[in-house]
Amino acid sequence: MRGILTYHSIDNSGSVISIDLATFRSHVRWLASGEVQVTPLEDLHTVPTDRHAVAITFDDGFQNFADIAWPLLKEHQIPVTVFVVTQRVGTNNAWGGKDERGIPTLPLMTWDTIRTLIDEGLTIGSHGRTHAHLPGLDNAALAAEVSRSADDIHRATSVRPGSFCFPFGEFDPRAVALARTNYDLAVTTELATVPGEPDLHQLPRLDAYYYRSVGRLERWGSRSFERYVCLRRLARNARRSLVSR
Repeated sequence: MRGILTYHSIDNSGSVISIDLATFRSHVRWLASGEVQVTPLEDLHTVPTDRHAVAITFDDGFQNFADIAWPLLKEHQIPVTVFVVTQRVGTNNAWGGKDERGIPTLPLMTWDTIRTLIDEGLTIGSHGRTHAHLPGLDNAALAAEVSRSADDIHRATSVRPGSFCFPFGEFDPRAVALARTNYDLAVTTELATVPGEPDLHQLPRLDAYYYRSVGRLERWGSRSFERYVCLRRLARNARRSLVSR
């Protein structure tokens, strides 16, 4: 089984984007145990399908990543990709200037911090310029979010990002086409493991929020793990169907 495990914030709020420190520490211990191959995101698809492997991603670029998550990951030499929202760097995650109900508004890393972490081994990807809903944008605005955000990162860090994360997990054929042109791969929020021959610009991920229970993540690769992924995906799709009605 191959999969991409995604985090956002390490905090105690209990929100859907949050993992508490004790849970994250337990995840890191398991990741460092050698029971699963931990690989950089860009290499995951090259791992044989009969091997248990995982790549780690963090969305948004919260300051608590630098303060809490990165020291633990660095200590255990666990590779990680962080997707930053380029025009929100150094501010907070009140996308569009509005707090979101049930989601903590927290500070995001500055470019100085990001540059320091890159020097220490962090991989940076793009999460767009403003964390916009991409399908609702006109062509020019969409190109700015997907393509120009890579330019922002290169200009600020001298590193050209190789990966893109669709904000809110939303995309349309135009966004995917731009991702193919500008990045080596792109990730979604589709709740699934990585198949044998994945579309590298529509890679699914597993949200760490669903693996907070003791021992849940440690069942990686088992039939019970696969069943749980399937059930969570069905439940999420059902909720989305109700909301869209």
